[in-house]
Formats: sequence, structure tokens, C-alpha cells
Amino acid sequence: MKAADIMTTEVLMINSSATVAEAIALMQNQKLSSLIVEPSDEEDAYGIVTETDIVYGVTAREKDPEQVRVHQIMTKPCIVVNPDLSIANVARLFAETGIQKAPVIKDKLLGIISVTDILLKIKVTPLSSRDILSQRIGEVLLHTRVCHEREEQIAQESRIAWDVLEELQAEDEAMRE
Repeated sequence: MKAADIMTTEVLMINSSATVAEAIALMQNQKLSSLIVEPSDEEDAYGIVTETDIVYGVTAREKDPEQVRVHQIMTKPCIVVNPDLSIANVARLFAETGIQKAPVIKDKLLGIISVTDILLKIKVTPLSSRDILSQRIGEVLLHTRVCHEREEQIAQESRIAWDVLEELQAEDEAMRE
């Protein structure tokens, strides 16, 4: 499987001169965590602005998002993925660079790929109802064991406390005699 097979093809872009407030509004409205930043001309590279860029570069520094421009906080040029790159190589690229998403480009922007895309496309056998029930039974048994162990521990501590109390009472009575 290749990057082109799992990428998201609908990509929202923003101009680098837009305000961060405009980027936030677009991200909130579309429920996105990043936007691709349009190149200013054919020779220019793509950029990316993420929710992390906004939180770290604007919010944490107590800057006004209406006054900060996207180009001031975006990553440019950003790491890009070739659509023919295998999913394993995309995952390695993400792991080595610490990024979570990248535009997919071959001569032009084709889409965007993220760690979520990779995770959702991994082929695994879905859990059967029986497997889910077995898993739930296991969780309940574990919870029961933990509760039972706590009850035993409390009972043991209570016995010790009663023994100490009886010893202290015996000492007190012996001192009174």
C-alpha cells in the first residue's frame, strides 16, 4: 500500500498572509488540526500551519491571533511525501522527524497524509462479538480481583489495628493495677 492509497484528497489551504485568527476559524469550522499554506508562486514551497504552531507560537506567548500572520508561525518548507512512498516508509519518516502529517506532492498538491490515516488503514481482523465479550469479562474479573485484594488488605490492617488496640488496653490495665 502506498501514500496515494490512503491520503485525504480534500485539502484546505490558506494564504500565508492570512491572520492566525482566520486560520483558527477555518480549522474550527472544518474540524481540522492543520492547514496547508499556499505557495506564493510556482517556485515557492508549500507550508503547513498546525494547531501546535498556533498554541505554542500565539497562545502560549499571549499574542493576539488577529495581529499574527500565518507566515510568522508556519513551517516552511514543510516535509512532503511522494504519493508512491510505501506506508511503512511514510511511518518511518514521521517517526524520524516527529511530524504527524504531511502534504502529498508530485508536481502538484495531491492530498495530505497523517498518522491517523495510517492507523485507520492498517488491515487487522475486526474483533468478533465473542472477542469483545471475552475482553469485557477479563476487565470485570481484573476489577473484581483488585477490589477483593483491597478488601483483604483493609481486613488485615483492621485485624492488626485491633490486635494493637487490645495490647494497649492490656498494658493500660496492667499499669492501673
